[in-house]
Amino acid sequence: MHTDKPLVNRVAASGLITIKLEEFFPADVTVAFDLKDYLFHGLILRENDFREAMDAHDWAQYEGKVLLVFCSADAIIPMWAYMLVASLATPFATDVYQGTPDAYLQQAYATKLAALDVEQYRGQRIIVKGCSDRPVPASAYVELTKRLRPLAKSIMFGEPCSTVPIYKMPKNG
Repeated sequence: MHTDKPLVNRVAASGLITIKLEEFFPADVTVAFDLKDYLFHGLILRENDFREAMDAHDWAQYEGKVLLVFCSADAIIPMWAYMLVASLATPFATDVYQGTPDAYLQQAYATKLAALDVEQYRGQRIIVKGCSDRPVPASAYVELTKRLRPLAKSIMFGEPCSTVPIYKMPKNG
């Protein structure tokens, strides 16, 4: 039996709004600067050696990039070392961030989500997309959920064809 009914995209007609957190991924190019490479015997930072290495370092290579300064070794790094790197990199780098690439990504997402106008989602049915081509930290999902919960009609996780319910506003709410 053949009918001439048009195909209807039920997902599009459902009124669901999909938020793709990967779209909040920072656009800046980042470069890791690991202080472990400047430790004496991989254990301690010697001031004279460190200053010489920093003076000889090509800081211009960070032009237009975000420099992520951290130490992956289990060593005590004096605060002045981070300050020295920031001082030398600032004329070139777009920004200098003290922390690992993962910490930077969490902070970048937190900053962007804090600026998100969530009022546009009041009373809406929201799907927070699960799969992405870029790394999205768990903290971004938590932050978005916290911000949407007081005003969204419902929050789901996943894809429109297969979602996991996260929150549903009570009928009298």
